[in-house]
Amino acid sequence: MRRHIAGMSQKSYLFITLDSCRYDTFSQAHLPNMKGVGPCYRAMAPGNNTFSSHSAMFVGFTPGVAGVKRSFVNPKFGRIFKMVDGGFQGKGREHVTLEGKNIITGFKRKGYHTIGTGAVGWFDPRTETGRVLGQDFDEFFFPGDTWSLERQVEWVLETLSQKGARPSFVFMNIGETHVPYYFKGASWSPEDNPCIPFSEHNSAFECRRRQHLCLEFVDSQLVPVLERFRGENILICGDHGDCWGEDGLWEHGIHHEMVYAVPLAFSLIKS
Repeated sequence: MRRHIAGMSQKSYLFITLDSCRYDTFSQAHLPNMKGVGPCYRAMAPGNNTFSSHSAMFVGFTPGVAGVKRSFVNPKFGRIFKMVDGGFQGKGREHVTLEGKNIITGFKRKGYHTIGTGAVGWFDPRTETGRVLGQDFDEFFFPGDTWSLERQVEWVLETLSQKGARPSFVFMNIGETHVPYYFKGASWSPEDNPCIPFSEHNSAFECRRRQHLCLEFVDSQLVPVLERFRGENILICGDHGDCWGEDGLWEHGIHHEMVYAVPLAFSLIKS
């Protein structure tokens, strides 16, 4: 039995996470398509690695700007996705309220077709840990590496074309911005990683240059998906960033401001 919660928008949702994408990379890159979604905020991620951050986001803790009294920019003030289990119904400033163990099951209970694709290893369904994040989607696709956005886009569009008239919740985790910062057709090898923890051969210059180029590639590839969701709900954010030598630290999975600082952009239709 499906129950309708007051205020629920029947518009579809597109939720994109740019894995390991630093805020400064996003702000400095030429991204006409993603930046066209809405203003970009320098937000703090809820976790310092893919698994922890997505686990939090999947129960409504999206990146936010503390101290700002604005819904969706600061999830403490008003969340985009509010899980109402546990007896707390919210503050009336949420975009959508959901019931279930996470936002995926919450949307399913409202009749949404849930479609997901994740590029990094934490989404690999061949492992027990990898199955955790993707197991609740109606349909899920793991491409097998972090530079297959073209295949992810193709799969999402084909899956959407078969869903009929039902609204959809679509999640995309994009891997090109994750180490080794590589996209299909790039002039460098994916075996050449400029950001390895504790390595003496890292290059902050190459990290910055490559993630910048990867992000611009991602922006060009996302055009058909963003067009498909024009006039509906779109959320784009980083799940965490990376250190590029700041305080002698590299990559993520560590507590550092540059790991937590991520881009946040959205366009949400008033329900």
